[in-house]
Amino acid sequence: MSFLVHNLTPFPVHVRKEYLYDLKHGYGLLSPGTWISVKSVTAKALYFETLLHDYGALYDKLPISAFLWKEDYDENELLPLDHLQLWDCFDYNITVIKKPLLSRCKFLSKNKKFYWGEYLFTIDTCHANIDSVNTNFSEHDPEHKSFNVLKLDNGQFAAQPNNRIIWYDASLVPENLKTPDFLVCSQNYQCEDGSKWSVGDTESWQYKTKTEKLND
Repeated sequence: MSFLVHNLTPFPVHVRKEYLYDLKHGYGLLSPGTWISVKSVTAKALYFETLLHDYGALYDKLPISAFLWKEDYDENELLPLDHLQLWDCFDYNITVIKKPLLSRCKFLSKNKKFYWGEYLFTIDTCHANIDSVNTNFSEHDPEHKSFNVLKLDNGQFAAQPNNRIIWYDASLVPENLKTPDFLVCSQNYQCEDGSKWSVGDTESWQYKTKTEKLND
């Protein structure tokens, strides 16, 4: 778990140059680069740090909408930031993992359309410092979201939660899928949720409860 920023496996990208000029000019132009790190700031979009090849410069704090992985894209197919990343970051404590088995997928955008892509990695957060006030939902199960970063067929990248993605695997997933009808988790599951089972009154190595001892 890292605080604020986490390194990334180097990944080649193209930066939309209007993002390098504060959205004032540079539209339609691209600058080649490589992802270096990702930053999580509470209540803001994910920020990616990029090495810009042509300038030998590191450019920080660009949202996922600033990037393309291919140059031959259709401007009319590009999605805005709030479609590519639905939720702002939940905390400053961040981890990056690559989940096994996941590859080809499609996600449901705000416009009710599915967009196909390939899974890259996942960004997740928690509230690691118990000495500071937790002001967000990184550890509240009903609201917590992770960010699965996808390389989309339209040339963009997306960061989507699990419940917006359908995954495909030639070996494990059938051709005709059922439609998920699940409910969102409203629980915060705990094992120690009451006083029905307690071993606080024994020093036995197998810490049997009083009831268990009576039944021996």
